[in-house]
This record gives sequence, C-alpha cells and structure tokens, in this order.
Amino acid sequence: MILSIESSCDDSSIAITEIVSRKVLFHKKISQELDHSKYGGVVPELAARLHAEALPAILAKTQVYLPKLKAIAVTNAPGLAVTLVEGVTMAKALSISLGLPLMGINHLHGHIYSLFIEKRSFFPMTVLLVSGGHTQVIEAKGFKDFEVIAQTMDDSFGESFDKVSKMLGLGYPGGPIVEQYAQNGDEKRFNFTVPLGNSPKIAFSYSGLKNQVRLQIEALGDLNEQDRADVCASFQRVASAHLIQKLKKIFKTVIIKDFAIVGGASANLYLRDKIKELCIQNGATLHLAPLEFCSDNAVMIGRCAIDAYNHQDFISVDELVSTPKTSI
Repeated sequence: MILSIESSCDDSSIAITEIVSRKVLFHKKISQELDHSKYGGVVPELAARLHAEALPAILAKTQVYLPKLKAIAVTNAPGLAVTLVEGVTMAKALSISLGLPLMGINHLHGHIYSLFIEKRSFFPMTVLLVSGGHTQVIEAKGFKDFEVIAQTMDDSFGESFDKVSKMLGLGYPGGPIVEQYAQNGDEKRFNFTVPLGNSPKIAFSYSGLKNQVRLQIEALGDLNEQDRADVCASFQRVASAHLIQKLKKIFKTVIIKDFAIVGGASANLYLRDKIKELCIQNGATLHLAPLEFCSDNAVMIGRCAIDAYNHQDFISVDELVSTPKTSI
C-alpha cells in the first residue's frame, strides 16, 4: 500500500491505495473553502495553518494501514509554497519513522492520473488541464513524459471563473457558483468577444474577457439576480468557446485518438458537453475523471505514485523539497 498526501492549495487530503489492485482503501479530504470564502480567495498563510491542523487529524484515522505500507508519496510541486511544505514535512517524518521509501509527485501529473483511479494507466493521449491555476494542453506520452503544447498567457480558465464570481459578489470558489447561475441565464444577452479569436496562435488568454465582464457589470449598475445569471451564462459561453476554438486548431494539426479533460474546472458540465461534441466531430474518444476526483485530492496523487513506485522513482528525504513552480 501507498500513503499519499495532498496539500498544494486549500484541500487537506490523505489516501491509502493498494499497489497491485490500484484499489482505493482510504480517502479523506478536508476542504478550506468556507474559511477562505470571506476573503474572496485563498489566503496562503491561513491555508498553511489549517493544513497543520487537518493533516494530523486525517493521519490519525489511517493507523490500521501503517504496518502494511510500502511507500509514502506527497505532492511537492506546483502549488503554494507555504502549504506544500506542510504535506512534505509530514511525508518526510513518516518516511523516516517507518523506514519507507519516499516519492515526490507533481500535482499536475496527479490530475492526469485522476483518469486512471482504480484503473490501468494508458498512453498516449492529449489532455486539457483546466484548474484554478492552470490551463494547458498536454501531450501525455507515458509516465513522466509530458509535453505542454499550449497554455494560457495570463489568467487560467478556472481563475477567470473565480474573478467573475467575485466581481458579481457571488462568493468563492467561483467555478460552481458561476456554473449554477449560468443555468438560469441567457448566454446570448451579452456579446463578449472570444479571446484571440483572430489570432492563429495556439494559446489561451482570459484577462481581456475578464475585463469585458467587469466593464459590463459597471455599465449595468445595480444588478438583479437575472442580470447576474445572464452575465454568468454569457461569460461561460465565451470562456468555453475560446477553449474549443483553439482545440479545433490542435485537432487539425495532430491526429488525436484519445482526448481527456482533467483539473478542478473539468467538472464544469457545460464545458464537458462542448468538448464531447468536439471529440465526436473528430472521431476521438473522450476520457473524464470522476467528478469527485476532479478537484485536488490525495487519491490522484496515490494513483500516480503507483506508477512511480513501479518505476522505482524514489527520492531521498534530503532531496525532497517543495516548490511553487508552475510547469508540468
């Protein structure tokens, strides 16, 4: 069994995964959303303190599994430096006290491996990673063989939802709130411009769209609930259309048989439907992670760790460091 730890942002999570069967034996996650919602976003120092409380409380529930463990895995990049260190410190202590090998897992690799929870991993595939901090298209060729072929130049897809929600006074996290409001809105009421619509460049940008939304909100003045719903629906339509427009260019240049969406924002059902249509049009098979494992969690870290364990991809306690780097 492998014990895995996730603390890259505002979710404290620990999982136990069986190596051979890939079965998830234990998983517990404590979210900090309510603690950060009053500030409109994640406060790193507060997140670190909450991890320091939550991780030991979760670990206490895993005592029965400790004698059967073969390795310890932990997210060590990318993420918030002050929160990553909480998980890394726990992982090092467990590795030393139990005499077990240690594995540092890239958080973004973990999101890709959310596709393989309790399943055999397979490659190659093209992956759209959309989360609160990342928007990337990745050619996943094998274990740790990932190439970013397109990414955002500024805000991410998920981050833009958070910021629109904040501008509308709807709270945090913005993804599910904006999506919920959009269900009751007119997506064609506001004709926001699709970012980079006339650019041949295969990249993403959400700062301009975010500014369009801000100006529209200011022009409306006192918003009612229908105004908010229409802004959310119009924004969601254009934010998704931007992704689809650039993905169409990629489909034209590369033969894609297997395509996947991962990351917290991949739980957006509107986006899922649009990408499903795109895959059908291009004869590609769409792969999706279970909704419960789209957001940050230790199960995906544990699943990635199984392949790392099988590749003997271990790291010493002294070498393992946490880093906020953003690259895959």
